[in-house]
Formats: sequence, structure tokens, C-alpha cells
Amino acid sequence: MLADNSFAFRYALQKSCPNPNKISRLFYKKRGGGAHLLGALTARPPMTRTAFIAAFPGELKPLVRTVTGSGNSSGVWPHSTRDGVHFWAVRNEEEEWIAACAGAGQAAATRAFAAIEDGGPIDLVFSLGWAGALRPELAPGSAHNVAGVIDVKTGERFRCDAGAGELWLATSPKVAPYSEKLRLTSAYRASLVDMEAAAIARLAAMREIPFYCIKGVSDSLDARLPDFNRFLSSTGQLETARLVLYAMFRPWHWPALIQIGENSRKASQGIAELVLDLLDAEA
Repeated sequence: MLADNSFAFRYALQKSCPNPNKISRLFYKKRGGGAHLLGALTARPPMTRTAFIAAFPGELKPLVRTVTGSGNSSGVWPHSTRDGVHFWAVRNEEEEWIAACAGAGQAAATRAFAAIEDGGPIDLVFSLGWAGALRPELAPGSAHNVAGVIDVKTGERFRCDAGAGELWLATSPKVAPYSEKLRLTSAYRASLVDMEAAAIARLAAMREIPFYCIKGVSDSLDARLPDFNRFLSSTGQLETARLVLYAMFRPWHWPALIQIGENSRKASQGIAELVLDLLDAEA
């Protein structure tokens, strides 16, 4: 369900985004629109659809938990699910923000992208979420606007749009343990590793739309964690009950699991702040 309450949308943007037209102007700027599109304050641009795609709801929680002051006591963008994809969306007459997640891995990210696209063309897309650090100087809980994405399976490289940082992200087909992190650092000179971003980057490139990737560090380079690959379903869902049962009888994992939970919460908050800062700067 989409929120058609324009007051709620404007209030949310005023609280989080000083300029409510920033997304539209960012789209026109990236697509090479003329100066009249960037500068005509009185012109009404067509509705711009901005997609935010992650793997799990926790990665999007701070972004979609905007206080609206519209009677929505939870302060969360309206939520729905369809065919295993979670959606959160708000819009007004000019802009629509849609966040979605469908699980870990490129196949799940592709499903989330396609599900958003079912509602109309996407004009601007962000790949958001947690990532493992491949360098010791990247602090757990920090968030980073990456320069580009490398698909480990194909070797493809996708650059993010202007305003990105200097770090590169490797997209792996599995959760990377310590040994694999070292290999990715050596082979690709990457700084972060995830499982989804390359799919979103490829779809954005095919459609010639702006692509950004913002990732938060959930685990340090030397973090010693359980093999999370054992607890991911074929559709990329984390089988939490199995993980809890496994860890219950292995107390040596408890400190690391508690720490990754705290790191992930901080990282999600940092991701949301970087998204809004980026839109401010580019607009």
C-alpha cells in the first residue's frame, strides 16, 4: 500500500530532507537534463520513483522509520508484502520513495528490483545494507558510500554515480569467512564485501539510470563468526530459529553474535544518514 497522504510525505521530507524536490533534481542532473529542468522552480517535474533495495528489513529500519506527525504512531512508512518481498513506500504528487528487500544474494535483490518495477519505471536506485570489512581500518558500525561494485562471479565492474567515495565493494555468492575476505582483498583490492549490490548495479546499467551503493560494516576483517551460509535458505532468507538453536550450545560464539548485532544497528543508522546527506549534496 502506498501512502497518498501528501501532508505526511511533505512533513517527513521536511524533517529528513530540507528540499522536498531534491530527488527529482538529482535524477534530472544525472540523466543530463537541461538547465531549465534544474533551475525552473515553478515547473512541476513528472513523478520520480526512487528505489532503495536491501536484503533484510533491519538494514532499512532507520530509513523507513521516519516520524511523520500524521497520526501514524509507529512513525514507519506504510509496509506490505507480496510474493516474499517486503515493501515500504511513501509518495506525493511529484515523488515516490520505495524501499524493498527479498533476502540475501543477487537472485533475491533481482526479485526486489523487479517487484518495485512492477509499479512503474525506476528513475534512481540505491543498493543499501550490511557488508563485511576487507580492511582492518574500516570500523564496524561505520557506513560508506562506495565508488563501485565488482561481481566476483563474472569479474564485471560497475561504477557508482558522481559523489561516491573511494572504496570498492565486492559482491560474493556467499557470506565470506576470514580466509575468503583475505582472498577478495588480494584479488580485487576491494574494501567491503556483500552479496547483492552487483545485481542492482547491473540492472541500473541496463536501464541507464543512476546507481548508488551505501554499505554499513557489520563485521570486521578478523571477526570470528558462525558460518552464516548454513542458515540461509534457498531464497536468501536467514533461518533465525536454526541459528539461535545452533548458537545456544556454542557459547564461544555469543560475544561475536552480540557484537555483530550492535554493529548492524549502528551501520543501518549510518546508512540512512548517508542516503539523506547524499541527496542533500547532489540536489
